[in-house]
Amino acid sequence: MSGDVAPHGLFGKFAAEGRTFLGAVCDGSVAELDADRMSDLFDGAPGRAVRSHDAGAVKVLSPVDRPSKIICIGLNYRSHIDEMGWEAPSSPIIFAKPSSAIIGPGEDIILPSMSRRVDYEGESAIIIGRRASHVSNGNQFIFGYTAFNDVTARDLQESDPDWTRAKGFDTFAPIGPLVSTAPPTTVTTRLNGRTVQRSPTSDRVFDDNTLVEYISTIMTLEPGDIIATGTPSGISPMSEGDVVEVDLDGVGILSNPVRKHGVRGRG
Repeated sequence: MSGDVAPHGLFGKFAAEGRTFLGAVCDGSVAELDADRMSDLFDGAPGRAVRSHDAGAVKVLSPVDRPSKIICIGLNYRSHIDEMGWEAPSSPIIFAKPSSAIIGPGEDIILPSMSRRVDYEGESAIIIGRRASHVSNGNQFIFGYTAFNDVTARDLQESDPDWTRAKGFDTFAPIGPLVSTAPPTTVTTRLNGRTVQRSPTSDRVFDDNTLVEYISTIMTLEPGDIIATGTPSGISPMSEGDVVEVDLDGVGILSNPVRKHGVRGRG
């Protein structure tokens, strides 16, 4: 198989036959592209398909490995603001996660020993496609969208004056499984198969366009940077043995098992 693949659609990073590669997903197959990094697709040029794989024969990896930054948005869903008993912010509340927290689909979320409560937070995330600084047309700088779990040590968040520790543990940024160039409309989170969060993205106080514009006035957004756009109501703790799924329409299901620090993972 060979030929150009349109720069719009569904993309991911995969492993098969001892190799990792970027691919475009369509009709149950993955077209392996000759691009080395997701950023190679950001300029809008078509990717070159070099071979085809059955979707069931490849392992799905995190679509983005080590972006320059992960920016998260707090209190952005009206349902979550009501749940927390706060007022809607007049401007976006932003904080950062380290890129070392990223894990991909199927990888373990590890509960750190210093925390007594670790929560899931299912979210829609933006993948930045072009450098953005003081922009006034934020949507034009977005390459795509993916599912994100803003895992949070809730007790540490409440005790620390800064959220870095509570949000920054290794494995606290599950992301994937794929990147869609079409914006999603609904975020759903399931804990052990039970729906615990479900909300339209229209419930957000600040939309994607506004967030890119606002953040770009504070810091330059680089290609591959991630903006996690907030979580709806329904947050609660996870326990050893749980499985958390963040389901984003058009993107797929980001599923991660949960284990305690020091406990051997599955497989």
